[in-house]
Amino acid sequence: MILLAVPVLLLMLLCVGITMTIGWRPIIGPRVRPVTDRKFDSTPYRLERGSYLVNSLYGCIQCHSEPDHKLPGWPAVAGREGAGRLFDKNPDLGTIYAPNITPDPETGVGKWTDDEIARAVREGIDKNGRALFPIMPYPNFRHMPDEDLAAVVVYIRSLRPVKNAVPKSEINFPISRLILGLPEPITEPVREPQFASPKDRGEYLVRLASCADCHTAVDKNGQPVAGMDFGGGLSISEPGAMPVTSLNITPDVSSGIPYYDENTFITTIRSGRIGARLLSPLMPWGVYRNLTDDDLKAIFAFIHTLKPVVHHVDNTSPPTMCPLCGGTHGLGNSNKKN
Repeated sequence: MILLAVPVLLLMLLCVGITMTIGWRPIIGPRVRPVTDRKFDSTPYRLERGSYLVNSLYGCIQCHSEPDHKLPGWPAVAGREGAGRLFDKNPDLGTIYAPNITPDPETGVGKWTDDEIARAVREGIDKNGRALFPIMPYPNFRHMPDEDLAAVVVYIRSLRPVKNAVPKSEINFPISRLILGLPEPITEPVREPQFASPKDRGEYLVRLASCADCHTAVDKNGQPVAGMDFGGGLSISEPGAMPVTSLNITPDVSSGIPYYDENTFITTIRSGRIGARLLSPLMPWGVYRNLTDDDLKAIFAFIHTLKPVVHHVDNTSPPTMCPLCGGTHGLGNSNKKN
């Protein structure tokens, strides 16, 4: 009887351990909402709004297109907008591809329904029920209002079809299993939010622009380092470009951007320059410069109120180990752990 009880007890402990840690989704698969037959009517407003969102705030075309490294801001190669590309080849993560999102029926999303596209954008599930790697920022896009979602789908449908077969991403284990716990079905309407101040609106725009994803250091498990929000330190790379480390954009007086005012911020985003220094297009200023002045002002209103983070980062200095973020970057060894 005792011999039988031991494996039962071990099994119970294993089940409790899984439930309390990673959960069951990496084992049983992601949450998947069945697609509906909803259709988004194409209207002039939706086409205009979709073009604005896709080419500025959300950066869809930038991520899903081969960049032209010869032009300022690295815009999409002309005629290849949305055709997909190799996004990153990382020994820790795997090989990540941004798929073809043009309406080509064979290699793009031409045979996808509107709701299949919508589900991929906001819920991280593709046509075949597969969980998308969260470099496609669906955890942020889930806050996208329904009408903006409709505008995005309508605009994507209007892109010039490009025949370009893109391989599927190959994510390393165990990350390939862990990401299965990220998709969350959206079953209720997502309304257009109301804002009490420009700062509140800016916080909303910053989330949808995924600013924190790049400007916050992560640990070896890919989780944001506690207390380092917007403090920089994330290594950013893509094929054919020199990697850079994201900068500290908090108002810390010694290591951030306390000297920025609204005009300086807008000029930096529009020009891709911090004074005389060029910004790397890996910081997609070539996309964000398409935002309206009102949206950029709201974004600055929020960034200006961030909690200061003391974290020195400089891409012009030799990279050294940083005890604060655990990464290697310019001025890393000038940081002290509390």
